[in-house]
Amino acid sequence: MSTTTTLQKAGGGAGEPGSSQPSDGLKAGLKNRHLSMIAIGGVIGAGLFVGSSGGIAKTGPAILISYALVGAMVVFVMRMLGEMAAASPNSGSFSAYADRALGRWAGFSIGWLYWFFWVVVLAVEATAGAKILEGWIPAVPQWGWALIVMVVLTATNLASVSSYGEFEFWFAGIKVVAIGAFIVVGGLAVFGLLPGSDNPGAGFAHLTDAGGFMPNGAGSILTGVLMVVFSFMGSEIVTLAAGESEDPRRAVTKATNSVIWRIGVFYLGSILIVLSLLPWNDKSITDKGSYVAALDSIGIAHAGQIMNVIVLTAVLSCLNSGMYTASRMAFSLGERGDAPKAFAKVNAKGVPTAAILGSVVFGFVAVYFNYAFPDTIFNFLLNSSGAIALFVWLVICFTQLKMRGILVKEAPEKLTVKMWFFPWLTWATAALITFVIGYMFYDEGNREVVIWSTVVAVAVVLTGVVLNAVRKPAAEVEA
Repeated sequence: MSTTTTLQKAGGGAGEPGSSQPSDGLKAGLKNRHLSMIAIGGVIGAGLFVGSSGGIAKTGPAILISYALVGAMVVFVMRMLGEMAAASPNSGSFSAYADRALGRWAGFSIGWLYWFFWVVVLAVEATAGAKILEGWIPAVPQWGWALIVMVVLTATNLASVSSYGEFEFWFAGIKVVAIGAFIVVGGLAVFGLLPGSDNPGAGFAHLTDAGGFMPNGAGSILTGVLMVVFSFMGSEIVTLAAGESEDPRRAVTKATNSVIWRIGVFYLGSILIVLSLLPWNDKSITDKGSYVAALDSIGIAHAGQIMNVIVLTAVLSCLNSGMYTASRMAFSLGERGDAPKAFAKVNAKGVPTAAILGSVVFGFVAVYFNYAFPDTIFNFLLNSSGAIALFVWLVICFTQLKMRGILVKEAPEKLTVKMWFFPWLTWATAALITFVIGYMFYDEGNREVVIWSTVVAVAVVLTGVVLNAVRKPAAEVEA
C-alpha cells in the first residue's frame, strides 16, 4: 500500500478542511457547541462525585497532589492525541493512528481493548443509575431501571449522531453548572461571604490542621494516584467525536488547548473547596460522600438528593458517551477489516447501526452478569478492563513518537497542534504511566486488576499479531 493511500486511510474519519461530511460515511452531525460541551463534560465523570471521598480518606489534603499528577498526565496525553487528531481527524482516533504508526496489530489490539473497556463501563454505569432511580421509585426493580436507561440511550444513539450530541450537551451542561455552582458557593463559604453559612470554621487552615498536609506520608500520594486516575477516563472521547463534527481540526485544537483549565477548575478547584470546608478526616466525608458532606457543612438543604440528581446526570452522560465511543471504535475497526464488515456500514442518517447494536448487546450481557454472577463473571470483567485506559494512554505516547516523524515528512502543514518539548515530554509521560502501572502490581488493592487487565491485553495483542502474520502472506499472494 502506498504512503499516500495509507495516510488517507488514517485520516478517513473526516473530510478535508472545510468539508461538512466525513469521507467514511459518517455524517457531520455534531455542532461546535456539542463538541465544546463533550470536551468539557468528558473530564467530569461520576467518579469525581462518588470516588473522591475514598482518595481523601487515604491521602488527606495531599490528594490535591495526586489529582495534579494525574491531571498533568492527562493534559500531556491529550496534547499528543490532539496533535495527531488535528492533523488527521478520524472516528477511530488513537486506534487508527496506532495502526498507521506502529502496525496493524497495534491498531487492532488497542481498538478492541478500548471497546471492551467501554462496554463494561456501560454495565457499571447502568447499575449505578438504576440504584439511584430505584431509591426514588422502588416500585420498579433495579434491573428494570437498568434496562430502561440502556434502552432509552440506545434509541438516542440509533436516531442520529446529532441526538447523541444534543443529549450529551445537556447532560454535560448540568455537570458543568453543578460543579461551577459548588465552587462558587463553597468558595464564598470558605472566605466567610456566604450568608447563613453554618460552617464558621471553614478555611484553608483545614489543609494542615489535622496532621499536616501529608498526614499519611508522601507515599500516600501514589495510593491517591491509583484511586483518582480512573475518574479521568473519557477525556479522549472528543477526538473520536471530532470526526463527525462540522470543523474537526478546530474542535480538536480548541479541546486540546482548554484541557488544562478544565482539569484545574473542575478537579483541583472542587476538591480544594471540599478540603477547605471540612477537615480531611471528618467522618461525614466517607459516610455521605465528599460533596454531600461539604454542602451539608454550610447548611445547604437536601444536599444528598441534589447530589443524587447530579450523579445520575453524570452516570447517564457516561452511558451515552460509552455507547457512542464503543460503537465508533467498532465502526473504525470494521472499516479497517479488524471487525465484522457490518460494523462499518451506516444507514441513511450516517449512523453505524450494527456497531451500536453489537456494542449494546455486550453491554446488556454485562448488565445481566452483574446481577446473576456479580462475584465471579462480572468481577472478572471489572478486573480485566480496569487498567486498560492506562494501556491506551501508553500506546498514544508511543504512537505520537512515531507519527510526528511521519507527519513532518508527509504533511508538515497539518501540524497545527504540537506536543510540547517533543520528544522528551512524551518519553517522560510514557515513563510516568509505566510507573503507575508498575505500582499497581505492587499495591495490594490494585494487583488483581492490573494482572487480569494485562492478561487480557496480552491475549488481544497476540491475536492481533497472529492475524497480521496470516494476512501478510494472503496479501502477497493476491499481489
